Order: sequence, then structure tokens, then C-alpha cells
Amino acid sequence: MVRVQRMHEWAVGEEEAVAIQRRLRDRVRVTDDHGPIRRVAGLDVAYRDPDIAVGVVTVLDSDSLAVIDRAVVRERIEFPYISGLFAFREVPALTRALETLSVEPDALICDGHGLAHPRRFGLAAHLGVLTGLPSIGVAKNFHGPHTEPGRGRGDWSPLLDGGETVGRALRTQPGVKPVFVSVGHRFTLDTACALVLRLAPRYRLPETTRTADHLGRLA
Repeated sequence: MVRVQRMHEWAVGEEEAVAIQRRLRDRVRVTDDHGPIRRVAGLDVAYRDPDIAVGVVTVLDSDSLAVIDRAVVRERIEFPYISGLFAFREVPALTRALETLSVEPDALICDGHGLAHPRRFGLAAHLGVLTGLPSIGVAKNFHGPHTEPGRGRGDWSPLLDGGETVGRALRTQPGVKPVFVSVGHRFTLDTACALVLRLAPRYRLPETTRTADHLGRLA
């Protein structure tokens, strides 16, 4: 079970949501402030109804990549779709799912961004701060400037926003479209990318994301 701090309300207006992000982003730690990563959680949200978010968490053994725990919850969405505020739609369902786990993961791998966000506080950073757990954002897309990394596994190029490096485009498989990795909480970018590669031995997406996505489709 994961303990989630109640730092704010979710059903707020747009201005208040932005203010919450700005207030909490100073809590993000961009250091390798964690022990060995043995149990790693994948988090995803599925939608079966426009007003319902299905929060999905799978916990994997980081060596065997076998699923050792899972949780699925349904939560009514209280916040509209607004660019840059996606966490306010999805994090409530994800935190409820985390709270129902029987084991506590050592790290969270989120389907979304961390510091690669206009206010440096994307979904992965938000979840990391609320849970206190090390977290990484692994997104399928990035809309800011970047160059294509080399075609080999492990090649990367920086993600830039306002001249600041906020993440990496990381090639997890040769010749396959990269994923977009950014720190959420209690990781450095080097260590975050190393863990993502470790979790993606065969496919573009890490197994954490793949198993969570599969469970969400079945839910």
C-alpha cells in the first residue's frame, strides 16, 4: 500500500490548479535519492466513459519483469481537459489505485511527463511529490524542440524548453521511434534513462507501461 499525502483539492479552477503546480514544484528533488529499485510500478489511465477515468497500476519485479501486484480503480473525472493540467484529470484515479496495492513499489514509471512540462511539474512529478516515491515520466510524444537521437539502442538527444534541458528522447530499440524521458522526483536524468532501458529489453515501451496498458484494456 502506498500512502498519499493530501496536499490540495482536485476539483479546482484553472488558475488554482496552476497555482498548485507552482507551489508544489519546489518540492521536486532531482537527485538519486533512493535505494535499490527492486519493485517498479507502471501507471496508466484508460477511459471507458467520457466522465470516468480507470486508474491502473502494475508492479513488476525489476529483474524478471514479472507482475507481482496490480490494481484497477474507477474514478469520476472532476476536471476538464486543459493543456498542461492533465494531472488534475488522471492523478486522482492513479493515487487511489496506488493506495489499494498490497506492496509498496520502489519507483513509479508514469505514462506522461515529469519536468518536461511548461511549469516543470507534469504528472510524474505530481505523483512523486504526493507519494514521496521516486518517479519517472516516460511519454510517447513531446511537442517541444529536439533532434532525433542516433538509431542505436540507448542513443539519446536532449529535450529543450526555453533553452533548458528538461528530458531526453531515448531510443529503447534500434530504429524504433524514441520515448521521451524526464525526471519526476528523486532521480537524476542519467539514472532515469538507465532504468527505462532496463525495463524495455524487447519493445519500445518499458514493460511497466505495457503491462499497465494491457490491464487497462481488459478492465
